[in-house]
Amino acid sequence: MGMLIDGRWDERATDTLGKSGSFDRTAATFRHRISADPSATFAAEAGRYHIFLAFGCPWCHRVMIFLKLKKLEGVISTSFVHHALGEGGWAFRTPDPLFGARFAYEVYLKAVPNFTGRCTVPILWDKKTATIVNNESSEIIRMLNREFAAFTDDRTDYYPQQLAPQIDAVNERIYQTINNGVYRCGFAVSQEPYQQAVSSLFESLDWVESLLAKQPCLVGEQTTEADWRLFPTLVRFDCAYYPLFKCNLQHLYEYPALWRYTKRLYAVPGIASTVDVQVYKENYYSIRSVNPSGVVPLGPRISFN
Repeated sequence: MGMLIDGRWDERATDTLGKSGSFDRTAATFRHRISADPSATFAAEAGRYHIFLAFGCPWCHRVMIFLKLKKLEGVISTSFVHHALGEGGWAFRTPDPLFGARFAYEVYLKAVPNFTGRCTVPILWDKKTATIVNNESSEIIRMLNREFAAFTDDRTDYYPQQLAPQIDAVNERIYQTINNGVYRCGFAVSQEPYQQAVSSLFESLDWVESLLAKQPCLVGEQTTEADWRLFPTLVRFDCAYYPLFKCNLQHLYEYPALWRYTKRLYAVPGIASTVDVQVYKENYYSIRSVNPSGVVPLGPRISFN
C-alpha cells in the first residue's frame, strides 16, 4: 500500500497489518480544528482552505456530501487525485493546481518534510499557513456542519446537541463493523480475522435493517451525520465490497429497508452527483493486493433511482 518513512516514499511499507493477519487501520495524524471564532489559529474564512479528495474514496465521499449539503463548494476549494491507485499511492492525473503536486504524499511533505505515516485523503489544507489542518474525515465533516455558518445560508444541523449521544453511539458501531468492517474483511490475510469481521459486519447490517424497518433514519425521524457517514459504504457495497472484499453473505438490495433508505438518501438534491459506481469499481479493483490482474468487472448493473 505504501507510506512515507522519514520523508521518503516506500512502496512496500505498511502499518495496517496486525499480527494475526487482521487489517488494523491507523489513526489520522493531523487533528487540528477550524473554528468560527475569528481569533482561532485556524479561523473559518472563505477562500482560505482547500480539500484534497479522491472520488472513489468513501472517507472523501463524506466530505463531498457535506460540502454539497452545506453549500460550501464556493467557500472551500477542492482538487481530486485520480481514483485508480498505483505506484506512489494517490496520484494526480495532471499536476495539482494548488502547488503542482503529482502525488498526495507530496502534500504531506509540504506540511512536514520528514513525515512518517500513511498518506490518506481527504486532506484539509490551510493556504494561509501552508500546512495540513486535518486528515480525519469524521472531524472535517463536523467542521463543515457548523463552523462555516457565516458563509452559507444553509442552517441544517446534522449533529444537533440533543441527539449527540445517540449519534455518537450509532457512529461508533457503524464505523467499527461496517465502514471499516468491510476493509477488515477485504484486507484480512488469514481466515479467523476475516470470519470475525464478516460476522460483525452482517450482524450490524441486520441491526441497521431492524432500525430502519421502524424509523426512517438511524436515530429516529431526522437525517443526521450518522446517516451520511453510512451512505458512502452502502453505495459501494454491491459493486465492490460484496464481490472483491468477500462481504458476500447477502447483497445490500436484499435488505428491503436498507435498500429503500439508500435510494431515499441518493434522491436528496445534489447527492446523486457525488455517486459513481463505475469509478468505485475502477478504484477498488486497482488495488493489486486484492486484485492482482487489475481487471475491472463490467457488472453489476446498479441503479439507485
